[in-house]
Amino acid sequence: MPTRETFIFSWHFPLFLLLILSPFCGGSGGGDATKQELWCVAKNNAEDAALQSALDWACGAGGADCRPIQNGGPCYDVNSVQNTASFAFNDYFLKNGLTDDSCNFSNNAAVTSLDPSHDKCKFPSGLAVINGSSTESTPSHSTGLGPSGNVSGCSKASWRWWFWLSGTTHLLLMVSLYA
Repeated sequence: MPTRETFIFSWHFPLFLLLILSPFCGGSGGGDATKQELWCVAKNNAEDAALQSALDWACGAGGADCRPIQNGGPCYDVNSVQNTASFAFNDYFLKNGLTDDSCNFSNNAAVTSLDPSHDKCKFPSGLAVINGSSTESTPSHSTGLGPSGNVSGCSKASWRWWFWLSGTTHLLLMVSLYA
């Protein structure tokens, strides 16, 4: 029969491990900083009339730089209001903090990690640096190929290590309880 001290130790030890290991995954002392390029694009299911209205606002009162989508510009596309709006939405998004609010346009746009650049039309990206629970965003003028890392703020290796350690500890405690 296990003693009371072993029983108490077996319940408190996993909590102790969690407290010690929390800095490795989003805790106060660590975490993996990851970088991810972000763009704001028009939603595929948005209606052309709604996109045109949002595009007009972005290029007017919104202050987006719409020169590249004007006739003769590298992103001019008379046949696709979605591509044209995406460029203007993205410029507004970069100038206004890379937030979900700056990429809404009456629910006609969304943030993506997939580079919307096409042909000679290069979309500048915003770079989000994610460290634990905080996110810092800065405009970046490079283009990327999608996510550049794990955006959860905790590396998969840290989680695997934590589960391995807790599983091994649990097995050792079970053996000591019933030996």
